[in-house]
Amino acid sequence: MGNTFGHLFRVTTWGESHGGGVGVVIDGCPPRLALTEADIQPDLDRRRPGQSSITTPRRESDAVSILSGTFEGRTLGTPISMMVRNEDFRPEAYSEMATKFRPSHADYTYHVKYGIRAWPGGGRSSARETVGRVAAGAVARKLLKERWGVTILACVTQVQDIAAEVDPETFRAADVESNIVRCPDTEMAREMVARIEQRRTEGDSVGGIVLGVARNVPPGWGDPVFDRLDADLAKAMLSLPASKGFEIGSGFGSVLVTGLEHNDPMRNVAGRVRTTTNLSGGVQGGISNGETIYFRVAFKPVATVMHEQETVDIHLENTTVKGRGRHDPCVLPRAVPMVEAMTALTLVDHALRHEAQCRE
Repeated sequence: MGNTFGHLFRVTTWGESHGGGVGVVIDGCPPRLALTEADIQPDLDRRRPGQSSITTPRRESDAVSILSGTFEGRTLGTPISMMVRNEDFRPEAYSEMATKFRPSHADYTYHVKYGIRAWPGGGRSSARETVGRVAAGAVARKLLKERWGVTILACVTQVQDIAAEVDPETFRAADVESNIVRCPDTEMAREMVARIEQRRTEGDSVGGIVLGVARNVPPGWGDPVFDRLDADLAKAMLSLPASKGFEIGSGFGSVLVTGLEHNDPMRNVAGRVRTTTNLSGGVQGGISNGETIYFRVAFKPVATVMHEQETVDIHLENTTVKGRGRHDPCVLPRAVPMVEAMTALTLVDHALRHEAQCRE
């Protein structure tokens, strides 16, 4: 339960952190989309561990294999299954966690829900699960770009109290990938990297904010009431490991202004309805209005820290535990492709639903 996302473009991820591998099954991808591993690997390379000094040192090639759903480099319209094998797994590093619950992890909650858990690396609750999401997101991104001209981008805008001003309309992928923290403001990026390295040296961790953007989304995507586009984006983002908050458009800042100040005036521009401001974040009434969709996702500090902390064991006896193993001191750089993937999966599902319901 809870392993499948989407309605018409459905993805089911599978696998544990220190098992044989992880992957995804996509059901509902339209036929005849040109697709090979080369279309998927770049996004997995941006998500993989060991890519810089501020990510976990776990070494994984994250090489993807398409097992089904394509023929001669094109999708068949049948389920697409993709797999990435785990290579650098070390379950022995987590032996203490077999009997102790790590603070602020899913160890205890998985234990009370299922009565059993894959304790090496957190098993299914590990961010390793997002390999499948990113692989599926790459397919969704390609379909969105080729069929509707939609482009998706994300970047880091804040690490703890170090914040960069980033315009959702203008920042570029090249700016994001120009540094290891994936912040398009190079000056602030240097400060962010220094803060993350400081926390790692202290055996601690730090969180921050990722900005997600979807450009050229046509008006009309999304459904009223319970399937609002912004609500589905919120669910998608809050399903990511370590995510703790979501806001779209002006978000929580909207409480500081009046209705007159917050409204987005409308005008006809060459036969197309446009707004002169975009405080709505591209979504009104749960439906896209044709403006750029932008939102922010808050990620907490990584729960594993290299300090002794109070906890309980599987017998509910008080004890202590200290973080071990290989962990990110900050999830943000690797969260960027995850946010992009979940954005693509949400939008492509709504695009297909819109076509099915509203095709002329």
